[in-house]
Amino acid sequence: MRQAVLALINLWRSLLGAFIFYTILLIPNSWNPSFHRIARWCPLVGLIIGGILSSVFLGLSTVNAPSLIRGIIVTSLWLGITGGLHLDGAMDSADGLAVTNPDKRLEVMADSVTGAFGAMTAIIILLFKFAAIASLAENHWWLLLFIPMWGRWSQVVAIALFPYLKPKGKGAFHKRDFNGIPDLITATLPAISLLGIFRIASIGIFSIAQVTIMSITVAIAISFWFKAKFNGHTGDTYGATVEWTESIAIALGSLILQ
Repeated sequence: MRQAVLALINLWRSLLGAFIFYTILLIPNSWNPSFHRIARWCPLVGLIIGGILSSVFLGLSTVNAPSLIRGIIVTSLWLGITGGLHLDGAMDSADGLAVTNPDKRLEVMADSVTGAFGAMTAIIILLFKFAAIASLAENHWWLLLFIPMWGRWSQVVAIALFPYLKPKGKGAFHKRDFNGIPDLITATLPAISLLGIFRIASIGIFSIAQVTIMSITVAIAISFWFKAKFNGHTGDTYGATVEWTESIAIALGSLILQ
């Protein structure tokens, strides 16, 4: 019994650590958070973020806010909740990919100065999200609940399947602490639960199936693509997988639901 209680406490502390690391949500230090194995909670963190975004989207729709206003507010909130953590990684990864010599890519990514490719990448990602949200019908609010979760699931795929390139990098502990299949299962549970909730809520099964298959395909493809380009992953490419999966998936999702 004591071991079970301790296990639950450790799970709770790890979940708190995930929210501290991946978001700007305030968690008191007195709650004793832990950063051990926090990667398994990425999709759940994404689900909470999606819950906030979809609630704001529905609220703005209720007061008949113009679609462009909905788009800019929800996109800004999406960026703000994470403190730009993943977008920063996407920008650094883009600057690295701009270098033709693969051996120098990690060196360029470590430079704190943002290059032209990094800036353009940030603009493209934010425009993808803004345009998709602005075109989203009110009854398709659930896409905003869905996509942040799958974006972070793509990061878990990258952590689980591919080598980490910088032993002392800022994301090294994700790979070091990852516990294989058990953590991958934990990371996938929110998606399974959400599918059940959507079905109970009488959201069209065909739409759910289309968006789910598309999101999984994009998530896996993005993780594999960055691995192919860098021969592995870093903390920056983890962030890039999240951002590109989110932006491409929500754009495709909005097209599917038209």
